[in-house]
Amino acid sequence: MAEKLGREAAKHVAELAKLSFTDQELDQFVPQLEETMHLFDDLQQMDTTGVEPMYSPTTEVNGMREDVAEKSGQKEALLQNAPETKNGLIKVPAIIDESED
Repeated sequence: MAEKLGREAAKHVAELAKLSFTDQELDQFVPQLEETMHLFDDLQQMDTTGVEPMYSPTTEVNGMREDVAEKSGQKEALLQNAPETKNGLIKVPAIIDESED
């Protein structure tokens, strides 16, 4: 059976996902996450001997199209709605910390 996840482990996973939760939200989410982990225990107990791996739930094949850029004429309108721009691009906060801490 899966171990209890615990608040600290849930906080750590949330930080890795760049999420933050209040104490009240953690009280709600920790039991839900623990229940999800227990579902994986149930799956591991299933006998899959002789079951072929399934790579797709359907036999459908993606219909691919040529990837062609088309001018929409909306770049300026888009940039005007962006909170911050630089050199004609939308500036966003860094999400990967490359420091050696």
